[in-house]
Amino acid sequence: MKPSITVDGVLIKNGKILLIKRRNEPFSGKWALPGGFVEYGEKVEDAVLREFEEETGIKARIKKLLGVYSEPERDPRGHTISIVFLLEGEGEARGGDDASDAKFFDLNDLPPLAFDHEKIIKDALKAKN
Repeated sequence: MKPSITVDGVLIKNGKILLIKRRNEPFSGKWALPGGFVEYGEKVEDAVLREFEEETGIKARIKKLLGVYSEPERDPRGHTISIVFLLEGEGEARGGDDASDAKFFDLNDLPPLAFDHEKIIKDALKAKN
């Protein structure tokens, strides 16, 4: 079995980060970075923008690549490699697709997060400074 490829988007604005509330398992009801699986034949850059808009309603732009997260145990569904991008964008956040909600959280007051997203956010904050 081969690893799956996913993408996640990090949008930080005015000391707040945009998160989505997961509608489905794993981690249903937990908060996470917007993202999802790359479709066959899709570039990862297109996938992150598509997933981000589907889950938050915000049309984003890629600022830069943050990193690749490949710890085999990061997703209980199996080995999943996530390519994470720092994004920028404007608009009103609303949950859609696999997200039951989307909202900005103060970076100093984050809810419990799904997957390894706490580590990703820490890396994003280091990269932003």
